[in-house]
Amino acid sequence: MNWQYIYSVAPQFGHAILTTLKISGISIILAVLVGLLCAIVVTYKIRVLDTVAKIYIQLSRNTPLLIQLFFLYYGLPKIGIKLEGFTCGVIGLTFLGGSYMAEAFRAGLQAVPKGQIDAAKSIGLSPTQIFRHVTFPQAFAVSVPSIGANCLFLIKESSIVSAIAVVELLFVTKDLIGMDYKTTEALFLLVSSYLIILLPVSLITSFLEYRSRKVSHGA
Repeated sequence: MNWQYIYSVAPQFGHAILTTLKISGISIILAVLVGLLCAIVVTYKIRVLDTVAKIYIQLSRNTPLLIQLFFLYYGLPKIGIKLEGFTCGVIGLTFLGGSYMAEAFRAGLQAVPKGQIDAAKSIGLSPTQIFRHVTFPQAFAVSVPSIGANCLFLIKESSIVSAIAVVELLFVTKDLIGMDYKTTEALFLLVSSYLIILLPVSLITSFLEYRSRKVSHGA
């Protein structure tokens, strides 16, 4: 292991970590919003939109992310729409993550006891108030483990955007191996970088899951 080489190229991995965090963070936020919207549409069976949301979920979950990225990066320019690699990465990860987040939220919404909703109606709460104060808090608590797992999944899937020339961790690793043939050192830095990103996210997710369980049990 050449530690001097590792020290010399570490700044490149530092920049790549920032790129990975940026593209993952934006994608996760957008995926949560898309997922929540789709879950509401599917759970409450909103006409027309219900069908559209179901088609989107099936299409997203049953097509590889790499194919989606190639379509965005190489296919859209054929019809005059040209997007940067970073933008394509965000759209692709959001498109993929939104469907998984939708299933997580849908499971949470369906887990709320019907008796609590009926009780809320009996005291005169509007549908919006019921969702805001009764349904969503309980659904979110149930969904936290799945949402956390999806966040970790999307961060790891961000490595695929290297295929469309986004300079993230895997791109830098392959580039250094190709130039310097320092495979062991480059892979060591790659694994270390993902641990730096994923371990805190995993710990935060575990903490939120613990807190949500305490709240849901009235502790």
